[in-house]
Amino acid sequence: MQVDRNKLINTIRDLQKAKILVIGDMALDEMVYGNTERISREAPVLILQHTHTKYILGGASNAAHNVADINNGKVKVIGIVGDDYQAQDLKNAFEKALIDCSSLVVDKERKTITKTRISGSCSHSITQQIVRIDRQTNSPLSLETENKLISEIEKLIPECDAVIISDYHVGTLSENIIRTVIHCANKCKKKVVVDAQKNLDKYYGVTSMTPNLPDTQKHVGFNLKTKDDFKKAGSILLEQSGAEAILITCGSDGMVVIDNNSRYTHIPVFNKAEVFDVTGAGDTVTALYTLALACGAEPVLAAIIGNIAAGIVIKQFGCATTSIDEIIDSIPERIDLDEGESL
Repeated sequence: MQVDRNKLINTIRDLQKAKILVIGDMALDEMVYGNTERISREAPVLILQHTHTKYILGGASNAAHNVADINNGKVKVIGIVGDDYQAQDLKNAFEKALIDCSSLVVDKERKTITKTRISGSCSHSITQQIVRIDRQTNSPLSLETENKLISEIEKLIPECDAVIISDYHVGTLSENIIRTVIHCANKCKKKVVVDAQKNLDKYYGVTSMTPNLPDTQKHVGFNLKTKDDFKKAGSILLEQSGAEAILITCGSDGMVVIDNNSRYTHIPVFNKAEVFDVTGAGDTVTALYTLALACGAEPVLAAIIGNIAAGIVIKQFGCATTSIDEIIDSIPERIDLDEGESL
């Protein structure tokens, strides 16, 4: 099957029209950099002379950032922050990215999810990460916080075109929150796409899911190597989720879409060169895939757009984003898909 290039380009240009709501574990990546000075006399550790600190949107925040850079900031987020200085750093990062974060709920008993990476270098050598410090609260939500989240969800879902549920399993998305999101979205006839790593049977009633290959294999209990394997796994996830289609990302082997008509489509990676960092690529796929679905694209066409976008961001270090012009410029001259092709 040959993909209509003009249709693909027109769909990509339409992405800027869709309004997206991202709900999930909002996180801040704090990148601390320094130059190696010497070994400490206090302990066998390096002393770094601090040079600069960079704040990057991570977790569910990265999915929102990818959306914002495509649709000119027509994206809102719902999540939790603590009563700490990291909360303000996260809000500042959202505002810089033109993301509406006014619906974040403050819970004084929880920490703002923060991943602090400390990296150093010697003179002109490559900068290397030395240690990572994670701040997060894994305990269940309080009833008060859950009710505040539900209030924001019920208020904002009618205003968007599609919803992304980004579950990093840090506690924001309780079963009650998930049920509320899906119920409200279905009631308002909005698309819902889930990006989660485990418990994939918790999301019945969504439009689609974007699990990666290892998480899918772990969930279904068998390896996916052939077309029949993927169709079997897809049918399990489709039955458990009631979705229209499942998008399974397979790293360097591309991705597979299985829809509720048992159609299997393998989408290869279009450019495998210059892979620097796959961090956040899954968020990019989910963001672009959701934008395309919100614009009325079929799942396979939406997945192709997500695939091209991911191929751009993996050429950059850390969580990265792309633009409509970059995606269009990266479209191969010809895209042929074999709906029966095996990985």
